[in-house]
Amino acid sequence: MNEFMAVAAFCVAGIVLGTFFFGGLWLTVEKSTTSTRPWLWFPLSMVLRTVVVLGGLYLIAGEGWMSLLSSLAGFTASRIMVIHCTRRPLKTNGREEVDCASER
Repeated sequence: MNEFMAVAAFCVAGIVLGTFFFGGLWLTVEKSTTSTRPWLWFPLSMVLRTVVVLGGLYLIAGEGWMSLLSSLAGFTASRIMVIHCTRRPLKTNGREEVDCASER
């Protein structure tokens, strides 16, 4: 049971890292559309998000391959969750449809 709790904790850590990374990417795109300096948002955001995620994965990797694998699974799951939560419905002919192009 103790090993299961450790794997679950590392999966949650991966979800947190992934939410930070992909949520930050979504926020960057949103802010850059209204910013007077969109060219500044993208490189700064990329460096910040990458440094935080790689640092977190480095710390997790010190615990072994199983912890790294479970955190990467959480990271991948968070991508799916962020895509689902940030989709905007399209309005066509009075009906709302979901834009599936964002999932590719």
